Amino acid sequence: MKIHLTSVFVDDQDKALRFYTDVLGFVKKTEVPLGKDRWLTVVSAEDPDGTELLLEPDGHPAVKPYKAALVKDSIPAASFAVDDVHAEFDRLRELGAHFTQQPLEMGPVTTAVLDDTCGNLIQIVHSK
Repeated sequence: MKIHLTSVFVDDQDKALRFYTDVLGFVKKTEVPLGKDRWLTVVSAEDPDGTELLLEPDGHPAVKPYKAALVKDSIPAASFAVDDVHAEFDRLRELGAHFTQQPLEMGPVTTAVLDDTCGNLIQIVHSK
């Protein structure tokens, strides 16, 4: 068994698609209209057949309070592996990403946390 799909709740699918592709570097995998929303997924450009990330509309009444509580407590909604957190931090900042946590080394793990502009904190991480 392996993870096929995971999701982040977003407040605007178009804005999310732009951020997750133009800034983070993912590529659009699937886009299927579903009324006013879409089944919209992105994947790693390095692994186009890998795990898909669903950019899930946050319209359910339970979602906005959930997202707000995570952000208030500085809890990332997702974590993405990178080869070099410091280099990725610099690259993303140049593209306008706002970080809530600078690169932090914690033993064998280095992390940084950014705002995805869609109501979530996203962690980037590298394990040595």
